[in-house]
Amino acid sequence: MISVLLVDDHAMVREGLKYYLETEADIEVVGEAGNGKAAAELAANLQPDVILMDLIMPDVDGVEGTRFCLAASPVSKVIVLTSKPEDDMVLPAVRAGALSYLLKDVSAADLSIAIRDAAAGKPRLHPMAVARMLQEVSSGKKDQNKQDQISPREMEVLQLIAHGLGNKEISAQLFISERTVKTHVTHLLEKLSLRDRTQLAIYALQKKLV
Repeated sequence: MISVLLVDDHAMVREGLKYYLETEADIEVVGEAGNGKAAAELAANLQPDVILMDLIMPDVDGVEGTRFCLAASPVSKVIVLTSKPEDDMVLPAVRAGALSYLLKDVSAADLSIAIRDAAAGKPRLHPMAVARMLQEVSSGKKDQNKQDQISPREMEVLQLIAHGLGNKEISAQLFISERTVKTHVTHLLEKLSLRDRTQLAIYALQKKLV
């Protein structure tokens, strides 16, 4: 038997999933939870083979819930099952350890197959999730190319901007003229396709360049 933990903040959804899954001879629903925190507590006790995890939930969402559940039950495999193709949560969910990523419009038969595959360690990803991950990889390569174009001096200017220094302060710290600082700032904006100093500072912080 494949033991399954259902995690969704809507009781009706859990009831529907349980009703169908209990018709499968080799699948057993062993527990239900309405958020990621409650799921982790159950996972620690039940050690389920598969966890069906919703993404959008109160208190602790599916991304953190996945992380907590796998910390509590490393043997479990997590299938993200969400109603909306939330692009910005695809990669966080996968990075948190989710094995599969499906939408709730998946057919009952396909969900059963996904559960059996997950129990065997085989991932199943919705095409949207695959496209999002490929896009992220491509975006990462482009972003790295942009950073590679930044000279060492421009990187110093960028880091000082992120620390909140103005042109005059940067000029004094790097022993260069304010005009030269302005030139470096202009080049940084062009190379990184950004609009202003604020975006430069945010970029440097997001990319952990400081």
